[in-house]
Amino acid sequence: MAPGNSENNPMFKRMALIGIGLIGSSISHAARRAGLVSEIVCSSLTAEERERAEKLGLATKAYPDPIDAVKGADIVILCTPVGAFQEIAEAIGPHLERGAIVSDVGSVKGAAVRDIAPHIPDGVHFIAGHPIAGTEQSGPDAGFAELFDGRWCILTPGPDADPKALAKLEEFWRQLGSNVELMTPEHHDLVLAITSHVPHLIAYNIVNTAAHLERVTDSEVIKFSAAGFRDFTRIAASDPVMWRDVFLNNKEAVLEMLGRFSEDLVALQRAIRFGDGSTLERTFADARAIRRGIIQAGQDTAQPDFGRGAARARKGSD
Repeated sequence: MAPGNSENNPMFKRMALIGIGLIGSSISHAARRAGLVSEIVCSSLTAEERERAEKLGLATKAYPDPIDAVKGADIVILCTPVGAFQEIAEAIGPHLERGAIVSDVGSVKGAAVRDIAPHIPDGVHFIAGHPIAGTEQSGPDAGFAELFDGRWCILTPGPDADPKALAKLEEFWRQLGSNVELMTPEHHDLVLAITSHVPHLIAYNIVNTAAHLERVTDSEVIKFSAAGFRDFTRIAASDPVMWRDVFLNNKEAVLEMLGRFSEDLVALQRAIRFGDGSTLERTFADARAIRRGIIQAGQDTAQPDFGRGAARARKGSD
């Protein structure tokens, strides 16, 4: 742990998490693990989530109104779906503590800058962010301290961002376990369109395509799911509201990547139709090399699982 980041000398006195789902609850777990904050509060629209947040120790106080959560906070992180950012920013703007850092965890950064920045008063530092980490689970119970360990957090500071505030937020994410990278909001949205957003769209689509096949029953889809389809269903289990907002707010980059994907898919379709095995093998080999690169970068493991790990865990608890 870096000097000065302990329970006796934390980085922040009060952290306000606006939204306490998977990412918000994981930030709470990781920040408490590292001793980064003296106090954590949160806000949530639902009484059930507020009750769970307090019961799990994610926050000392969970408020229904984000205005109450941000009062006195020196770091505020918006952890709601992207579509809620503008309304929240308008509400909390006048109540933000001078010198506070405001950030977010949305996976669309152009929209975050557009909807949050205009409502941040002078003397408050807004730096958009996106931790590249997650699971298909959601809600306060889904979070865990290790979610960000070894993963990347992208920060997209504006040209006028305060250097000290930026350095402090970078260190905050490193203490949570992340590697940190800086880029522009526009480049972030293009990168995430192909690495995250389009794959999710494909997953939602292929799962629904299988479900709507007239000559294949739902029970057969479930019973005979091969590993590839099971992986698609895992991705498609992600929060529908969050992903609705992602696609509505990153439409230009997603549509551009979908166009590229469609062109490449037509090329594969042509190779299959005309028996062009060399093109198929070359395409598959190139994709396999990308997979190896991901493993070598420490962003996944080569260990096969295919759901057996969860099955073993269930068996061990029986």
